[in-house]
Amino acid sequence: MTGGNMMRGLSIAAAVLACVACAGARAQSWPERPVTFVVSNGAGSSPDVMARLLGAKLEPLLGQGIVVETKPGAGNVIGAMNVARAQPDGYRLIFATSAALAANPFMMKKLPYDPLKDFEPVALLGRTNQFIVVHRDVPAKTLADLVAIDRAKPGAYSIAIDGPRNLAGVTAQAFNFHAGTKLVYVTYPNIMNGLQDTVAGRVQAGVFPVAIAEAFVREGTLRALAVAGLKRVSAFPDVPAAAETLKDFDFSGWFVLMAPAGTPKEIVAKLNAAVNTAMRDPQIVAMAPKLGYEFDPGGVGSPDDARKFIEQQLVFWEKTTKQLEIEPE
Repeated sequence: MTGGNMMRGLSIAAAVLACVACAGARAQSWPERPVTFVVSNGAGSSPDVMARLLGAKLEPLLGQGIVVETKPGAGNVIGAMNVARAQPDGYRLIFATSAALAANPFMMKKLPYDPLKDFEPVALLGRTNQFIVVHRDVPAKTLADLVAIDRAKPGAYSIAIDGPRNLAGVTAQAFNFHAGTKLVYVTYPNIMNGLQDTVAGRVQAGVFPVAIAEAFVREGTLRALAVAGLKRVSAFPDVPAAAETLKDFDFSGWFVLMAPAGTPKEIVAKLNAAVNTAMRDPQIVAMAPKLGYEFDPGGVGSPDDARKFIEQQLVFWEKTTKQLEIEPE
């Protein structure tokens, strides 16, 4: 190597080391300005409310404000892309849904992002739950009762869903598939209309988020036959989990805080530690069940825990969409 080439090589190496040192310094001083959480659901939705509550608890821990922006639309794609294209500097993150990270890859032919390659998991925030309910006049007290009634008279009962490719719709289809029932799907672009029709008895059954159905369950207008997941929820300990009747039946939603790919690991670790602390705040612990959230009492876990969970969910959703013959569009 000539002297000139050697000098150029040393200059490049020095520049690279300077960049690394600069990036490390930025990571150590993060955050120096407000951090934005993007929510891919509408304003006032339970994810939006939860993101704002979490943000308020993170502010004193991080020493900076947390701004929440709602960017709904296109099946969570608008919000996800907004963060995927952001600078990986820890100042723009997404309160990502199970639909955005696990279902969309098998629902959309040309998903413009990769749930793992384009994002860096920060923390699995918790699960959201759905009820499988019936109108109070339906003579089913348990999920097994509903199966028996439907098998005796196939297609006699209808079930309200939010769309065949959304979580409630896939849950209802999976129920029919695994239970051998033939409930008739009634689709509502606005799930609140489906809830109203089920309360009125125009539809006999429905799959709804716990947060919007709980008041009707408590007053007895609707009867909750099961939580559509593996575990009972703390707010309704007497309502069985669907998995108690149908082995491994788990169609709970979930949320993961995600950063753009390439975000420095020091920032991810600092944010994960702050989230673990914030999620143990008494106000969050008290509010979460009212919004339909369930948290692991041991904490939200590490970024690696979140990544492994997403990988498992991708396998689950691939299997589910194949079983139900749902083709990407």
